[in-house]
Amino acid sequence: MGAPSVYPGMPTPPKPFDIFQQLAPLRRYALSLTRNPADAEDLVHDTLVKAIEKEGHFRPGAEARSWLFAILHNTFLDARRRSRTRAAIEVDGSEGADAAVPAGQDASMRLADVRRTFMALPEEQRAALHLVAVEGLSYDEAAASLAIPVGTLVSRVSRARAQLRAADADPSGNVVPFKARGDHDERAS
Repeated sequence: MGAPSVYPGMPTPPKPFDIFQQLAPLRRYALSLTRNPADAEDLVHDTLVKAIEKEGHFRPGAEARSWLFAILHNTFLDARRRSRTRAAIEVDGSEGADAAVPAGQDASMRLADVRRTFMALPEEQRAALHLVAVEGLSYDEAAASLAIPVGTLVSRVSRARAQLRAADADPSGNVVPFKARGDHDERAS
């Protein structure tokens, strides 16, 4: 139900859905799924085209944001299935490589590690965690977007968070212990 009407007894019509407010969340989710900015933009474009074509299927009163996320997710899965059935696709070896730039601060390095770990999560866990943690969807909305039971979503989010925590607790071995001048190793004495 909308806000109170300026005319007593008359309900205020619901605000029209502003699709432009959803572009940033759709782009973030698409990038999380595709791991490629150009593919993410194509996925968002295809999603918006499908949403416009299927506007008549949208149920009034339903959450439009979840509906758009569901279209985006299903469009991604359809494209992935199509690519698997095609003949061998030439793979560019540099496509998945990140340019390694030494970070100037520990926080930058930690953020890069978390991002790598997040992107390495299985697709199902990454999608579930992205919708809940990044986009702020409730478990019910995220489960509806992914067309899975809420319990399955909760399990995927839990496993994804556990993997992120484990990666954070286990240093990668890139850290060299620092010894100040004058410090000595007691075991060496």
